[in-house]
Amino acid sequence: MSLYDSIVRPILFRLPAETAHEFALRSLSVTLGNESVRELVAQRFQSELFGKLHRFGLEFRNPIGLAAGFDKNGTAAQALSALGFGFIEVGTVTSEPQPGNPRPRIFRLPRDRALINRLGFNNCGAVQVAENVKRGRPDCVLGVNIGKSRRVAIEDAIPDYLATFDAVYEVADYIGVNVSSPNTPNLRELQRADLLSELLNALQERNLVLANRFSLAAPRPLLLKIAPDLNEAEIESIVELALKNDVAGIIATNTTISRDGLQTPREKIDSCGEGGLSGAPLRDRSNQVIALIYRLTGGSLPIVGVGGVFTAEDAWEQIGAGASLIQLYTGFIYEGPSVARRINEGLAAILKRNDFSSLDEAIGCRADRVKDEPQRSQRLAQRNQRTPP
Repeated sequence: MSLYDSIVRPILFRLPAETAHEFALRSLSVTLGNESVRELVAQRFQSELFGKLHRFGLEFRNPIGLAAGFDKNGTAAQALSALGFGFIEVGTVTSEPQPGNPRPRIFRLPRDRALINRLGFNNCGAVQVAENVKRGRPDCVLGVNIGKSRRVAIEDAIPDYLATFDAVYEVADYIGVNVSSPNTPNLRELQRADLLSELLNALQERNLVLANRFSLAAPRPLLLKIAPDLNEAEIESIVELALKNDVAGIIATNTTISRDGLQTPREKIDSCGEGGLSGAPLRDRSNQVIALIYRLTGGSLPIVGVGGVFTAEDAWEQIGAGASLIQLYTGFIYEGPSVARRINEGLAAILKRNDFSSLDEAIGCRADRVKDEPQRSQRLAQRNQRTPP
């Protein structure tokens, strides 16, 4: 058992979830804020089996990234990059500062290795986030995730997204477009074909203008983050729009509003209230969405897999389903600061054990089988019948 498992996590888990999160973020920023300290403790990982990972025009040191939501304001990105991540995604960012939803708004479900959050895009605003990143740029690929401001009506979403896009454009290596959080009213309506088409078209038009303004060789890669609660027809429609609008990749998936198959007692789940569920219960659904997108596109559209990744085996499942990059959030909370290094090391060992000469060769190797597997919620429900609460 690691020091984090035996001492640090039990202490953090005695604190309210958001208090613990803020403490961890500040501690990492202070501890790894000094360049000499970062170099001393850096857990950067590369493997000849990973090679040079080229994704949507960018080169990644390794495939394991930190998902949006952990460092919303870009204040700790530089420190976090020393923990072995191949990329960091900050945000979700909105055009103006906003406080998010009332506290408490993060809840732990330890029996399920899960979290429920209804943060509501709390952040310091796009202009300030860009300044924060300029002061402490991470030593890896940096993504910025953008979303709709809470005060903005859905019909006015496009100008709002464009304002945020403008503010963060210069500092981002890629930009993630969040239309799938369940914690901003009506946001998921933007996954409708008509609204999404208008939004993506407007962003790509601005992308060309800004690329020219900053004398870039190519526009910024635009990635679309989608919900796990979509049905197959909805996902197919979104993929079609993504391809039509030159979207560089899909981030699959955001948190779910489902509570099916959890081991946590129902009264505790109900007491948490609304919010998006993340962590281990999301794993199988994320894999199913990843595999579906891979099959629909024949592997031509890069997929960033996120949802329930705690171990190298979890990451391997997502790569086999069709993901070419992996993100963590809840897994980082539960497994601690060495999780990226452990997953990368384990993933390299799995590739070698399965006689793959590279990570790229393994992508989608079992995508056709994922659709035939039982949903995790069904398996958990069966296990719950055997395990007393």
